[in-house]
Amino acid sequence: MAHQMVLIVDFGSQYTQLIARAVRAQQVYCEIVPYTQAYDRIREKSPAALILSGSPWSVTQADAPLPDKRIWEMSRPILGICYGMQLIAQVFGGTVVKADKKEYGHARLRIIQPGGIFAELESEQTVWMSHGDAVEQLPPGFQALAQTDNAAFAAMGHNSLPIYALQFHPEVVHTPHGRHIIRNFLLNIAGLRGDWTAGSFIEETVQSIRRQVGNRKVILGLSGGVDSSVAAALIYKAIGDKLHPVYVDTGLMRKNESDKIRTMFAALQGFRLEMVSAGEIFLARLRGVSDPEQKRKIIGRTFIEVFEQQAARHPDAEFLAQGTLYPDVIESVSFKGPSVTIKSHHNVGGLPERMHLKLLEPLRELFKDEVREVGHQLGLPPELINRHPFPGPGLAVRILGEVTPEKVQLLQEIDDIFIMELLGWQLYNSTWQAFAVLLPVQSVGVMGDERTYAYVCALRAVNSVDGMTADWTVFPPEFLKQVSNRIINEVRGVNRVVFDISSKPPATIEWE
Repeated sequence: MAHQMVLIVDFGSQYTQLIARAVRAQQVYCEIVPYTQAYDRIREKSPAALILSGSPWSVTQADAPLPDKRIWEMSRPILGICYGMQLIAQVFGGTVVKADKKEYGHARLRIIQPGGIFAELESEQTVWMSHGDAVEQLPPGFQALAQTDNAAFAAMGHNSLPIYALQFHPEVVHTPHGRHIIRNFLLNIAGLRGDWTAGSFIEETVQSIRRQVGNRKVILGLSGGVDSSVAAALIYKAIGDKLHPVYVDTGLMRKNESDKIRTMFAALQGFRLEMVSAGEIFLARLRGVSDPEQKRKIIGRTFIEVFEQQAARHPDAEFLAQGTLYPDVIESVSFKGPSVTIKSHHNVGGLPERMHLKLLEPLRELFKDEVREVGHQLGLPPELINRHPFPGPGLAVRILGEVTPEKVQLLQEIDDIFIMELLGWQLYNSTWQAFAVLLPVQSVGVMGDERTYAYVCALRAVNSVDGMTADWTVFPPEFLKQVSNRIINEVRGVNRVVFDISSKPPATIEWE
């Protein structure tokens, strides 16, 4: 079944992925393309509607980003957001100027033309503004739909065409009824069906995998994380024992991680997981290495080497499966160009070419929350599909400084107490990611009547949507007190626990 598609034209907004997530939340399929996308490619996609994103640029700049002007002739419903509104105003003959007063943050929106994109909403709404330009004069054929104290034209719509524009951002959580506004545009104005569901995705992807793979074999690197696990379950549903999942235990995993993964996948009848114990190799190569980037590179190279050796047992395999998600795809086609490398990541990158394999990426159309829903539909256990993100290099990047077997065991015990307490207090699902870090410093303490000199550990917990930005999670003091007491009393070698209250930015989520 062909799904109707909404095309989101990206002009560089920090919120573009949020637009896509808001559209998908209405069970409407969408894709993001840079504004530089060739018109022929846009036309080939045959979008049912277009959404124009915000931008850090101004339409008044000489080098302002502009799409191919032929998109205005496609006769598709259009929604412009912030920069998208100013672009529509300019293209259709209105006037855009630098605002007398920049508007950033919450604003009170007064709807002056109810119905349409504001159907079923109260006449006053809280919205989120972030702009330095303003529409000074509406283009011919448009009318004002809403205003704020600082924006006479906070929303506008064409009198006869399905073209709407908003100065505020409906895609962010700071606009409480923003998704209702997007829903009005998609379902009421554009007339879309809203048939993009986890069930339909599974059915169609299973058929696609069968057509693509046929009777050939597929190798998959299973980490035990959400993405690779759901990819494995989906491919297994499609081709059964022609899938060969490989799990490499690097010795840098959480406590009892390998046993837990073996148990969780035992629920998939007939699923044969190949487990490789390679902890000694990884730890030997990390001996004496303290630089975080060096640690990541060593782990990445070693992982590929070990995985390649295991995969060589299946010389007739023709595909390598990966849990690539849509945010990875978006980043790879960003019009902004290469970004600064903050840190390298370890995965099976480079293996398809080295082993002459074709890539199979069944999740490349999905966001993380959609992957979790697919996993739920496939019958994977909740404790697997609701797992927090875990870095590819494992605990090595949570042990600051040199990684030793003793430090790994120490951090495993600390981490296990933290996670078990989160589960016991029913706080695990209220934070996006939580973990412990072992610091390369020791501090003086007193335990009983004895002076101690032991390690300091830091607890970190953040809430985020996609990991691009994050705020630290607020926990009850009683919870933190219990976790700290348990760690200090039960983990020999630790006498001080601190809690990280840094947000991203400026900090990163992981310490290394």
